[in-house]
Amino acid sequence: MKGKAVVILSGGPDSSTAAYWAKNEGYDIYGITFRYGQIASREAEYAKLIAKRLGMNIKEVDISSVNEIFKHVTALCDRSLSMPSKFEPSLIVPFRNAIFLSIGVAYAISIDAKTIIYGAHASDSPFYPDCSRGFIEAFNQAIKAGTGLKIEVIAPFINMEKWEIIKLGAKLGVPYELTWSCYLDGSKHCGKCESCVNRKNAFKKAGIPDPAQYYSN
Repeated sequence: MKGKAVVILSGGPDSSTAAYWAKNEGYDIYGITFRYGQIASREAEYAKLIAKRLGMNIKEVDISSVNEIFKHVTALCDRSLSMPSKFEPSLIVPFRNAIFLSIGVAYAISIDAKTIIYGAHASDSPFYPDCSRGFIEAFNQAIKAGTGLKIEVIAPFINMEKWEIIKLGAKLGVPYELTWSCYLDGSKHCGKCESCVNRKNAFKKAGIPDPAQYYSN
């Protein structure tokens, strides 16, 4: 056993695969998921489904009041903004992952965990600065300076494309039918938003059937 690890779990395929990877690597995993005023509030429910399947404890942290900051900036939190089907700056939630990781550090300290598992990957890093290797390295320096403790963020997929993560997850037995990718909150994935498009393309390139249900193909 490698010791305790906090898994930042959104309920999507990347973080869910990261959770399965961490368990397979021998970590004693503890999940944490967030409500931050996102339109896709279903994410947290899917994170809980993954945690239940893994037999993993999970904390749900409600920081939805930050929507007062994010509103009018990102389409993920403001229904008045159009939802893009390809990357645009309006998809960025300002410093969101840094906020999640900061809370993850506090949680790690509270349970005496030395590792935080973060599902950032190579497909996102060119568009989202807080998914980059440079950000993770800098954040780890900030943890050391800010806590004086040996706690490290690990991003096992930082050199992998999304389709490669899907292939790995299939080998690890990730139940992708229990994951949510859509930026909207319908009973099915919309099939049109950037995240749905990325998901469909990744499953197709991986050669693995996508179990998600879509309103639009």
